[in-house]
Amino acid sequence: MQIGVNTWVWRSPLDDAQLSEMVQHVAEMGFDWIELPLETPGEFDPHQAAALIQRHGLGVSACAAMGPDRDLIHPDEAIRANGAKYLRQCIDTAQALGAQNLVGPLYSAVGRTWPMTDDERERDSELLVRQLRELATYADSHGVVLCVEPLNRFETSFLNLTAQAIAVIDRVAHPACQLMLDTFHMNIEERSIGDAIRAAGPRLHHVHACENDRGAPGTGHIAWAEVAAALHDVGYTGPVVIESFTANVKSIARAAAIWRPLATSQDELARDGLRFLRELLA
Repeated sequence: MQIGVNTWVWRSPLDDAQLSEMVQHVAEMGFDWIELPLETPGEFDPHQAAALIQRHGLGVSACAAMGPDRDLIHPDEAIRANGAKYLRQCIDTAQALGAQNLVGPLYSAVGRTWPMTDDERERDSELLVRQLRELATYADSHGVVLCVEPLNRFETSFLNLTAQAIAVIDRVAHPACQLMLDTFHMNIEERSIGDAIRAAGPRLHHVHACENDRGAPGTGHIAWAEVAAALHDVGYTGPVVIESFTANVKSIARAAAIWRPLATSQDELARDGLRFLRELLA
């Protein structure tokens, strides 16, 4: 497994100069992998970024940011179309970066919650499956895998459980549409994190490692031994990426409800998480 970090830990958005600093910083800290948020595709040159990342020997993934005007299951057709357009732009950028995985809640705006009947859920599920199948075909032609992430109930009412995401992915039935799991969300929603990972099995292509308070892995009460055992049981060999945030990045801080520092410094958060995950997953 490769241990990575999302640059949301420190800052966002990134321009070319800031990205260059971040790539060097992440490599010097000893990470194997860097994950780049694509809040607004075009903020940095992905070809230039790819060269920097390769020069520093890092793996790379891209992370989508679904917002109010980017939502594949919104009642407004224009918003659905804009969400699909944005994800195609993200796929293009991921290809240019050399990133195989495009990850995130690739279905609805983060923070949008709504009640639904079983019939309404089935209608929206079918709508999502059709769109993800089209996007997976597009992603596959660009060498990219879509990794769909369930979120906790306070950030979406649609996909909260691993089992719900599996049901969608199995209906899409395309090798370029797979699963991402995040320990922060799983800690809220899953009755057993280990059982959920084992149920995911070969669908699991990406993991976000985050503590129960979104701090450094190993500093809270996540059942990390259970996480590690389950990852080994399913033969997972992909990236394990620390995803945390800083209150200084206002747009993300509000979406993720980051109201206080989660470590003495963001560097400390990254270093402590890296040290812990190295030992845990050895």
